[in-house]
Amino acid sequence: MPRPLSVQLYSVRDQLVADRAGTLRRLAALGYGAVEAYDVLGDPKGLRQLLDDLGLTVSGTHAVQLLGPEPESVLDAVATLGTDHAIVPAGIAPEEFTSRDGLARIADRLNSLAAVAERHGIRIGYHNHWWEIEPRFGDRHAVDVLAELLDPAVFLEIDTYWAAVGGADVPALLRRLGDRVRALHLKDGPGTKEDPNVAVGGGVMPVRDILTAAPDAWRIVEFDSCAGDADALFDALGASLAHLAPLAAS
Repeated sequence: MPRPLSVQLYSVRDQLVADRAGTLRRLAALGYGAVEAYDVLGDPKGLRQLLDDLGLTVSGTHAVQLLGPEPESVLDAVATLGTDHAIVPAGIAPEEFTSRDGLARIADRLNSLAAVAERHGIRIGYHNHWWEIEPRFGDRHAVDVLAELLDPAVFLEIDTYWAAVGGADVPALLRRLGDRVRALHLKDGPGTKEDPNVAVGGGVMPVRDILTAAPDAWRIVEFDSCAGDADALFDALGASLAHLAPLAAS
């Protein structure tokens, strides 16, 4: 059975603060079958209950706190949410990606964390922005080099939009990384760092080619920002799902 389309809850962060249950119901009503959590320590039991009641799966979690002094408590919260994907989305200095020594330090840190997570039955992932893409080592992006240094237990969640902004041919990048990629962030827009996102399929991203290049990865819609009010955001989330659903099924 194909995986349901997921949505990163950071997209609706303001709405969740105002009305968590109502926001989750609205996402489910749009047709999303899964979510990716980002506030993993903020009432994981309560969030899990709401999601279970709505029939929503947790595709994974973002948890920058994994890099802190007490990753065990973060991993317990991830397990409570019912997923085995715990993703580091930030917290590593961008300049570390500009040298081979820096990449080695990053790999050592993630590999060590993976060993801790394994005791909880959880896999560690890393999520890129543009600064893991812009540095080049010959004809390779920094993330290509990092992937070679990571333990096979560590996976990558490729944010396809930020990869494109950083200068990558995204389908080619995904093909090179292969099975290392277990999740995709799907977003669209004009391909700039500053401008708001638009509905997937409404910008410059080669969505069909991206999906084809990583056929087994989770598909997760995300908006870093969206022009307009909350209704405009939910309209864009709905349009994204409508564009992706037939592509994901093909």
